[in-house]
Amino acid sequence: HQGSYDIAYLSTVPGMTIYAPSSFAELNSMMRMAVFENTGPVAVRYPRGSEGVYSQDLSREHTSVLRRGKDVTIVCYGSTVDAAVSAAETLYRDNIQCAIYKINRVLPLDAEKILKSLEDTGRLVTVEDACREGSVGNRILTLAAMHSVLLKGYRQLDLGDGIVPHGSQEQLFADLGMDSAGISAAVREVMDEKMPT
Repeated sequence: HQGSYDIAYLSTVPGMTIYAPSSFAELNSMMRMAVFENTGPVAVRYPRGSEGVYSQDLSREHTSVLRRGKDVTIVCYGSTVDAAVSAAETLYRDNIQCAIYKINRVLPLDAEKILKSLEDTGRLVTVEDACREGSVGNRILTLAAMHSVLLKGYRQLDLGDGIVPHGSQEQLFADLGMDSAGISAAVREVMDEKMPT
């Protein structure tokens, strides 16, 4: 079990809350919130492996701004945060400024900050360790359309619609284009796209 389908199927449960910690500190806080504060059904996703570079605790914010930028909005959560931040740092050296939004509560999704960023950048890259169907990326694209936010381009980096083979998280993220290099490449592709006429 890789947790590939949890967001898709848990999203169908009425009143469900889904937390997505990116650090041990957030895991601890979100577990406490789930047990002592939530009144309905709740799930806490926890990443495979050890803690990465990110070690903060922003669990009280539904959506956190990790980095501001004017060119592309990157949305990530859980174990994809380190790769997104690393990609943004690499791209900054090439004068591409990425805004990074980290989702702490996947459901209910609070996308207000993200939509505001998309109004400014017009470009979206989502990075998530979940299947495409029922994904956060799909929800954000739907919300953007509902709020008449016109996108110049977007890329969804996720586990797709198939079965992901066994492997280390590092290897699988690289194979799926969800590592720092893959995210950087997706951002460059989105930057090269032109607004339809």
